[in-house]
Amino acid sequence: MGNQVEKLTHLTYAEVPTSDPTGVDQEDCPRIGVSYIFSNDDGDLEDNVVGSEKDPKQEENYDTCNEVECSVFYRDECVYEKSLSAGDRSTYSPENLLNKCKPGDLVEFVAKNQYPHWTVYVGDFQVVHLHRAEIKNDFMTDASQGRRGRIVNDVYKFKPQKPEMVVQNAMEQVGARDRELSWRNSECFAAWCKFGKREFKIGGEIRIGKQPYSLKIQLSEKKSHILEFQSMEDLIMERRRNDQIGKNAVIQELVSHLHSEEEVRTDHNAHWD
Repeated sequence: MGNQVEKLTHLTYAEVPTSDPTGVDQEDCPRIGVSYIFSNDDGDLEDNVVGSEKDPKQEENYDTCNEVECSVFYRDECVYEKSLSAGDRSTYSPENLLNKCKPGDLVEFVAKNQYPHWTVYVGDFQVVHLHRAEIKNDFMTDASQGRRGRIVNDVYKFKPQKPEMVVQNAMEQVGARDRELSWRNSECFAAWCKFGKREFKIGGEIRIGKQPYSLKIQLSEKKSHILEFQSMEDLIMERRRNDQIGKNAVIQELVSHLHSEEEVRTDHNAHWD
């Protein structure tokens, strides 16, 4: 399997395969890379995925070792990095997190087989977050929905705004909903509050020319896989999909795709023999 993965090391966004050659995926076909790129993955705290019912034991079941380690580059500059070896990736109960958070902190809640949910801590045990197509101000314990969480101020490498400005950005958006929203998911909203960059907004970048963003997925210590994107928005959608399915499933997708590609090549050669 290691050799198979190693062969598939670099794709442009246009080359990422879908299950249908017309570009329209069928529900039951295997997907890779672009499955959720043009959908809103925060419709219900991303709880519409299979097996996402509230599980009282989900805190015990979450395995950080199955997280996808990756880096994001804008041209040659690293703008995002998630590594199990760099920094503390431990997760905590919402009650314990309240003792660690300061206003302006970004908090990520995680659970097995679910998209991560990002919030902005605004003080007084409360967060602001994008949930069910609305910006809401909730108590952290309610927003977590039983998930474990961690502070993620350092994964993006942009210069952060002052904490009071981060809180102001978040609070000013409370109540915005549906078509008033400028963010596709909870992470884009929280990151915009923190860094103020238009790249996190829907349509914040024009998708023309060469793809300037690269998503480098670390498969093992020496092997990686690269996808290229025309916007930060598209890249975040794909990266979050990988977070939801986990590292083992991502690797299996790559191996399955490579195997299918080799079968097509073999059939084509046999046709011309």
